[in-house]
Amino acid sequence: MPGRPPGDPAAALRDARAGALRRLGGLTGHVDDLVAASAGSNADDEHDPEGATIAFERSQLGALVRRERAQLAEIDAAEARLTAGRYGWCEVCGRPIARERLDVRPTARTCVACAGHASRGAVAGRLRR
Repeated sequence: MPGRPPGDPAAALRDARAGALRRLGGLTGHVDDLVAASAGSNADDEHDPEGATIAFERSQLGALVRRERAQLAEIDAAEARLTAGRYGWCEVCGRPIARERLDVRPTARTCVACAGHASRGAVAGRLRR
């Protein structure tokens, strides 16, 4: 990221937090706008063609808000690992996480190899269903 040296986890986490808070603030504004737009309506989501759109938008915004809140929780966890001296160590195999991975994804809990194993296992589990 511009403006910070590579390998500065505290700065990367601050940048990630600022971005998540900015996105969350924007989403909150959208939620407020949606509520205001539908406040005076007597929309029946089941029978009104526009009501289905409002319900869909509300659902989408809710999912995006939950995603940003989850990202903030991941940032909190990464900051706790940094404070405890465990930041940058894979939670699965115990090996160091590559600096390049942490530069791109400062909240990473696993190395690339372990993340790949977990991803392949999740895909295989979905395919077995």
